[in-house]
Amino acid sequence: MMGDTTKIGIVGLGLMGQAFAKRLESHHLSILGFDINEERCAEFGALKTCKTPNELAKQCKTVILCLFDGKQIKSLLLGPNGLLKDADRITDKLICTSTCEPDEIIEIAEACEQYGVRFLEMPISGTSKQVSNGDSLGLMGGDEGLIEELAPILSAMCEKKMHVGPIGTASKSKLAVNLVLGLHRAALAEGLVFGSRIGLDPNKLLELLQNSAAASSVMKIKGPLMANQDYDNPQSRVDQSLKDFGLIQKLAHQAKQALPFATQYIALLESCINAGEGKKDNAIIAEAIRRTEMK
Repeated sequence: MMGDTTKIGIVGLGLMGQAFAKRLESHHLSILGFDINEERCAEFGALKTCKTPNELAKQCKTVILCLFDGKQIKSLLLGPNGLLKDADRITDKLICTSTCEPDEIIEIAEACEQYGVRFLEMPISGTSKQVSNGDSLGLMGGDEGLIEELAPILSAMCEKKMHVGPIGTASKSKLAVNLVLGLHRAALAEGLVFGSRIGLDPNKLLELLQNSAAASSVMKIKGPLMANQDYDNPQSRVDQSLKDFGLIQKLAHQAKQALPFATQYIALLESCINAGEGKKDNAIIAEAIRRTEMK
């Protein structure tokens, strides 16, 4: 007995995985989850989790991947007990929301095809809170027919979606978006720290900025966290940002593109990691700037 095969699987129950679960359930879709972290599974609920990803794959035709990087995805799919290698799985469609190196995601998609599994990449532009609120953007790379087939699930996950091209294109697009987004965060952080150093109230300054020519969506999401130095309930983490900027830096090197601003941003992220702040909200970049003084 396979159980209810209409359920949608989610592998990776971190910030994004749990946000997607809320979105799917709000659209009356049944879900099952798995995470290697037992605390996350307990948080998610014993009746909604499986003990192994292979157990999940025996009950869900469509599985959403919310893992940290391509290495974790390869291990899940192609490792010694790889999901793709399981003869008893019924999973035949994968939606990958992880931000990966474009060549790596192409390699993963090709492996899936060899095992008869259709693969769609859909990295997300937006924080986990934006996902929960339906205010994120899904960047889709892959076959248009598969997108149409998955439409009810994709619409539940993200109200806003764009098909940007074949597999690999969405990862490239996401990294380009993240480059600009990260620098917006850094600019906001530097402006708020500057304002506080010269005697301005950071919350009043933030309100001013949001109504000025300098306004950006980053101010709404990250501004209050920076102004109130509130980083303990992350929507997107420092270590995730550093991972993405490492991919950006690698692609830029391959394209012989200098990244003067991004290079400084990476150094600030690394200083947060060194300060033990890797799991904090990436708005804590403001504290990295606050710790930097002229000599």
